[in-house]
Amino acid sequence: MNLLTKIPLSKANDQIDYSSRLLLMGSCFSENIGAKLSHYKFQGLQNPFGILFHPLAIEKLIQKALTQETFNEGIVFQANEQWHCFDAHSCISNPSKEQLVVDLNTGLDQTAEQLKVASHVIITLGTAWVYRNRDSGEIVANCHKVPQTNFTKELLSVDEVRESLKRMITLIQSVNSSTHVIFTVSPVRHLKDGFVENQRSKAHLISAIHQTIETSNFSPRVSYFESYEIMMDELRDYRFYAKDMIHPNETAIAYIWEKFVEVWINDSITDDMKKVDEVQRGLQHRPFNPESEAHQKFLTSLSKKIAYIRKAYPFMDFEISKA
Repeated sequence: MNLLTKIPLSKANDQIDYSSRLLLMGSCFSENIGAKLSHYKFQGLQNPFGILFHPLAIEKLIQKALTQETFNEGIVFQANEQWHCFDAHSCISNPSKEQLVVDLNTGLDQTAEQLKVASHVIITLGTAWVYRNRDSGEIVANCHKVPQTNFTKELLSVDEVRESLKRMITLIQSVNSSTHVIFTVSPVRHLKDGFVENQRSKAHLISAIHQTIETSNFSPRVSYFESYEIMMDELRDYRFYAKDMIHPNETAIAYIWEKFVEVWINDSITDDMKKVDEVQRGLQHRPFNPESEAHQKFLTSLSKKIAYIRKAYPFMDFEISKA
């Protein structure tokens, strides 16, 4: 008896291995995939401006990074004893105006450098709903809890999303023609927008991505990974959601990660990933008696495993805690 429908997946042609250089940008689901990639010690930069929910926010920062624009103190504002920027997530906000500007420009530099060398750029879109600042007329990446009366809410059309994605890809390929752009739609439900509104938004994103892939000359260096469809079809049960009933829980994230590995990670590094995972789990171990002979033997064994991995992959750093 078959109790679920499975999304048909096939291995990608341009797969990721330990020589790959990655850039991840987008919604909070990109943080979930990014955390897995980080755990397995892939080389990458993840959300240098924090979580970005819609395509125009991602496009704007890529454009600023690659045209060498900079942030200045005139672009930031103070609210709730913090300095913020409407182009970045609140995790970048800072009590110091000067430090915020430094951090924003550092993010631009990091993004530009990573785009130039990235083998894969993974962009996760969360919503097609955007907020426009009434004072500036600009669409913002984050409202930073500024009163909603200061913004108008708009739904980007399929055409608007598609054109943003095309501009994004063109910008990336202008500095790195060999990179592979992987789009995915976040399975996180944006229910604050409304149930119907969330579905409209996701539909616009999915349609725009596929129109971009099918009707442009970017293919085959632009792909789509079905994270949203896996969540909605294979994991269509509330037991796969966190307590807020909005975000995928750890089980769902692990399942979608397994599917990502199946499609995008080269089989040649499977054994090495297992070795890295074993070391990472070992590093999380907290002994009852750090001075015991058994624990010292454990640390010696762990050090040998790390040395073995670093001989093959010198860029991997592991830190052993003595406590």
